[in-house]
Amino acid sequence: MYKSGFVTIIGRPNVGKSTLLNFIIGEKVSIISDKPQTTRNKIQCVYTQNDFQIVFIDTPGIHKPKNKLDEYMMNVSKSTLNEVDVVTFIVDNSKKIGPLDENIIVQLKGVRTPKILVINKIDKLSKEDIAEIMDTYRRLNMFDDIIPVSAMNGTNVSLYIDVLKKMMPEGPQYFPEDMITDQPERFIIAEIIREKALNYLEEEVPHGVFIAIDMINTRDDKDIIDVHATIYCEKESHKGIIIGKNGRKLKGIGKSARIDIENLLGSQVNLQLWVKVEKNWRDKENKVKYFGYE
Repeated sequence: MYKSGFVTIIGRPNVGKSTLLNFIIGEKVSIISDKPQTTRNKIQCVYTQNDFQIVFIDTPGIHKPKNKLDEYMMNVSKSTLNEVDVVTFIVDNSKKIGPLDENIIVQLKGVRTPKILVINKIDKLSKEDIAEIMDTYRRLNMFDDIIPVSAMNGTNVSLYIDVLKKMMPEGPQYFPEDMITDQPERFIIAEIIREKALNYLEEEVPHGVFIAIDMINTRDDKDIIDVHATIYCEKESHKGIIIGKNGRKLKGIGKSARIDIENLLGSQVNLQLWVKVEKNWRDKENKVKYFGYE
């Protein structure tokens, strides 16, 4: 009997959703940053074994919307809850349930889909602390299972997969066994560049950044792939910050991104980056849609 199904992963920003997915898949398909709102799109990742397939949906972290882009991200997260076979709610090593987690819990109480709670970052906790957090959530009496994991080092991740497998219905293999994401290379390359920008830039800049892939071209000798991309930002002052003194910041973003892109494509990459201003695009519904968030 072949089993398959869809699992959505939700949680507030920075609890480790993308880190967990990347560990499970074994490839970087979802970007990681210590800044909130890193994931903007609903990204499907595919985990396939001999007798089952799990399609994971990595959603933007649930947060209070501040602009049109935030509203889009919130709608993406909420829309998946009743469309999947299992909902995974991820929290971190916080001992108390915070306001954003409480907000998600309220939303989950109205969802009939089976729910798993994953407590991440247990590598930072003692056994006593883990037991205390598990008891706190167990008293809510709303989760089918509670699993403490460390997405960073893989502790209990295989246990999480085993639990999901048992909860999957009988079904077809939705994707080829060698496929790990439904996102095209262009999207992943753009996300890699955005990840590096998130990591390199100052606090107020990253969330107004959008990456457009202008060209991907394999040279005739096939030894080098040319990638041209534009980093859009919201203010002229942000453009200067992204470029940096003597172009150092932009060079750092490009160098770091190129390494990951070469690993993705398995080829030498010539990455060229430009920076342009699209003022306050996150507040303009037409621009949010133009940049692909619809």
